[in-house]
Amino acid sequence: MNTLRLYCPLQELPSQCQWALLNGNGESTSGKSLLAALPRRADRIQLIIPAQDVLITQAHLPATARRAAGSVLAFAIEERTVSDPDANQVSWLGTVGDNDVLAVLDRPGMKRWRDALEKVGIRSYEVHCEMLLLPWTAGDWSVAWCGQEGFVRTGRLEAAATDSGDRELPPLSLRLMLERAEMNGSRPLSLVLYPTADDVLPDLESWQASLGVPVRVAGSWDWRSAASGESVGLTQETTRWRGFPAVASKLRLAGWIAGIALAIHAIALVVDWTLLASEQRSLRLQMESRFRAAFPDAVAVVDPLLQMRRKLAEARHAVGQPDIGDFLPMIEKVVSEMKNLPAGAVRILSYEGGRMTLEVIALDESTINRIVSRLRQAGVNAENSSGAGHSVITVRVS
Repeated sequence: MNTLRLYCPLQELPSQCQWALLNGNGESTSGKSLLAALPRRADRIQLIIPAQDVLITQAHLPATARRAAGSVLAFAIEERTVSDPDANQVSWLGTVGDNDVLAVLDRPGMKRWRDALEKVGIRSYEVHCEMLLLPWTAGDWSVAWCGQEGFVRTGRLEAAATDSGDRELPPLSLRLMLERAEMNGSRPLSLVLYPTADDVLPDLESWQASLGVPVRVAGSWDWRSAASGESVGLTQETTRWRGFPAVASKLRLAGWIAGIALAIHAIALVVDWTLLASEQRSLRLQMESRFRAAFPDAVAVVDPLLQMRRKLAEARHAVGQPDIGDFLPMIEKVVSEMKNLPAGAVRILSYEGGRMTLEVIALDESTINRIVSRLRQAGVNAENSSGAGHSVITVRVS
């Protein structure tokens, strides 16, 4: 069986992409071409989403919500994504302990790729995350490293992208993950390093001293030839059923049976969505009741989540503590993610009411998209707009 893999960065326009064609013997050929020129002899197609375009998080969901998709699951993790739920495509991957594991993708980006692939006749495919293709064994963490950044797989369903590092110092996010794991009693026995390019190995002794955990090097790794058995699919797109009037006229009995089955399915779907809508209303009532319990003097509750955030910010300011939407916490995150830009790249910086605007010199689109993705991974909402000779990056908490 031949498998065609397409590398699909959600922040880029889907005019062309990198691809790899794997045969049944594990041999592969790869290249980069326009979508219309992709190989056509594949029995199975997989879309590989880059690590920086996928957020894997955990939440505790009602059993009925696990069957849902889209806005219902996005609403359940709205506070973690700090963005509009309608902008996220959320998939349920499974459970770890008592928590549900969810994968968050950019909905507009997925729609652009879906539409582009449909135009060239590709309508049935699997969606996989690059991070969950990385080999992993219980007790260890697997780290893919390109020399500057990478990602780490900490479990069968758990993975995350890292920030930047170098040969001497590992990524700060990796150190923080290890500290949290130690507090939870789940610190790995060792880190297994998979270089994704030649001559990118770090100084293992320096990394081990900084991280406090043994680091050993495994073989090189590439999404083009990674074993499919290591991965957990995010979702699957299939070709829609299309009726054939000539056949249906000859098979009336089959048509009646199909019609009855569709009617039953529609009724069941309406009942299911009614229950999910009721659960959503119940969750909102719980949020409103908790807000009123915490702030009984509130006159009206329109958006309990937003109002709770504002009250929390007021409480922090009252005791002299900074809030995440203040200038200093925001500028720390921005500087951390933009520190690799050349000197003088930021021309103008302004801040007002939890909103920070940065005007930077004209950079290539991939650099700007990478900065925006890192800022989103850091927990803030970042947007980019380009003008004549410059780009404007807007950062806000919500």
